[in-house]
Amino acid sequence: MQAFTAERTPDTPDELWICEHPPVFTQGLAGREDHLLAPGDIPVVQTNRGGQVTYHGPGQVVAYPLIDLQRAGYYVKEFVYRVEEAVIRTLAAFEVTGHRVAGAPGIYVRLDDPFSHAMLAQRPQRRVPGEPAPEPDFSGLGKIAALGIKVSRHCTYHGVALNVAMDLQPFQRINPCGYTGLQTVDLSTIGVAVSREEAAQVLSQKLGATLSP
Repeated sequence: MQAFTAERTPDTPDELWICEHPPVFTQGLAGREDHLLAPGDIPVVQTNRGGQVTYHGPGQVVAYPLIDLQRAGYYVKEFVYRVEEAVIRTLAAFEVTGHRVAGAPGIYVRLDDPFSHAMLAQRPQRRVPGEPAPEPDFSGLGKIAALGIKVSRHCTYHGVALNVAMDLQPFQRINPCGYTGLQTVDLSTIGVAVSREEAAQVLSQKLGATLSP
């Protein structure tokens, strides 16, 4: 990704990389060691994306949109919104309602009813200019997709990871995304039986649609 981004020109077509990683913890640029509770035999890799520590492993769809934002005509904040929207639409294809939480990138589901369409009290809402961002509130929620990006010369890399059917135990060895006690879930845990391949295909389609200029 770094080489592709460093070598691309204004004429280089955008790409979307979909992959599945072996077990690995990745640290963001601001990653703190104290969020690594007990990594054990799982390697820890330092990366240049934003955010804190997360886990990648089998049964998870990892998507890396390599987008020239200048050519696409939108800014980083909208890029993040569009990636999150693709995940929400992917979950909706499996009748699951994904939610945003104010102050915390990524997508979350209700643990008591992942299929409920009711809005969250802790959803992002318009703030008065100068008003500080609220502290993220994860009450009753599980994180199903983590997002961490890097932008260089107006071009994005790194991306989003959607949990499909994986061993979730390694998430207990860290503070996911830097949040103590944040519960992590996958589609399998909330009762949705879907293969990683099918989820990857749907996510690819949704990302293609939402990231189009």
